[in-house]
Amino acid sequence: MKKCWWDSMSRLLFVTAQLPYPPHQGGAIRTLGLIKGLAERGHRITLLSLIEEGQPDWQSTPLADLCDRVVTVPAPSRTSPERLRDLLTGRVDMERRLWSPAFLEALLMLLGDRPFDGIHFEGIEVAGYLNQIHDQVRENFPGTILVYDAFNAEYDLQRRIARQDLQIIHRLPMALYSVIQARRLERFERQVCQMSDHVIAVSEADGRLLTALESRTPVTVVPNAIDAAGYETGDGDVAAIEHPALVFTGKMDYRPNVDAVLWFADSVLPLIRKAIPDAHFTVVGQKPHTRLDQLRGRSDITLTGWVDSVQPYVRAADVFVIPMRMGSGTRLKLLEAMAMRRAIVSTRLGAEGVAGEESDFMLLADDPQSFANAVIGLLGDSERCRSLGEKAAVYARQHYDWPVIVPRIESLYIKSHQPSP
Repeated sequence: MKKCWWDSMSRLLFVTAQLPYPPHQGGAIRTLGLIKGLAERGHRITLLSLIEEGQPDWQSTPLADLCDRVVTVPAPSRTSPERLRDLLTGRVDMERRLWSPAFLEALLMLLGDRPFDGIHFEGIEVAGYLNQIHDQVRENFPGTILVYDAFNAEYDLQRRIARQDLQIIHRLPMALYSVIQARRLERFERQVCQMSDHVIAVSEADGRLLTALESRTPVTVVPNAIDAAGYETGDGDVAAIEHPALVFTGKMDYRPNVDAVLWFADSVLPLIRKAIPDAHFTVVGQKPHTRLDQLRGRSDITLTGWVDSVQPYVRAADVFVIPMRMGSGTRLKLLEAMAMRRAIVSTRLGAEGVAGEESDFMLLADDPQSFANAVIGLLGDSERCRSLGEKAAVYARQHYDWPVIVPRIESLYIKSHQPSP
């Protein structure tokens, strides 16, 4: 094991909303990558995680070798009356979603054993626990650095969702919900940032939004990343799906993903099929929302639900599509497709943080006809698909491989320990 080059900052506690294994969704992929990268560089990791029913025993996962200690607590369930009460009493929905007295007790127990050099709170759903232990850590462990890893600038994400929902009459109640939550989230995120010693953003855009909260806490961009070598397409399995294959991956109870799939299915796919009647859209992801039930009877669309691995489906894609109209951050689905040399068509929002206004490794389009034309052009040009895929893989390895990203976390601690001028 490589010796840490900052010996005083080697004991780290990660607090997570879900066990980061298996790495089937964005938060788990990011957290596992950070833990693995830091552990391989010699840092000692303790993990405190909520665990959902059906997730594996951590002792049977790579976490057993990567972490000194793992503590899990069953994820709580919140009833509709409880959620309504929180809504009416002015609380932030995302703060309360995974609130568990047992989890707080476990966190306090870990803090009582011996001090950590740094405590990472991974995402807003565990940020409420940072509020709970802030004063105790400041009083008893003044050398401990509190880090908030913001998977999104959530207040802005809710604003974007509200803008989309306001355009659809039957979505107006959800739009109102998002407007209310955006205001509460802005106050809550400002408080979380103020209590942190350092904030991590996953993209430059999110970094600017979090800095705008005026917390005076330093914000460092540490983008999502992947283990690029693990996505090589050479001898990997390829799923048996219908071709020409258009593939989208993501957790399918997540509102931005649901919106993306519905927009593509209703507004883009029919235009593609006018030119290429056999084109087929495969949506890969767990927990499909009931809003997607309307797609189940269509012969041109397949909803897979949960799968053991999304990689075979990505490898099978003739074109990988990212029709996102809301959301933020650096999308891991994009990085995975790039590393697997896929030809990609994305909205500019979907490629935010990775591709600029112009890109030589993917095609960008925001309206239905332009998006459809880009897909149609690629389906008729295998050489261009190959060229885009090769360029995307090179870019992913150079900029979004964990060995490139993890040193940014280490530099964060160095900055935090530098005396003020």
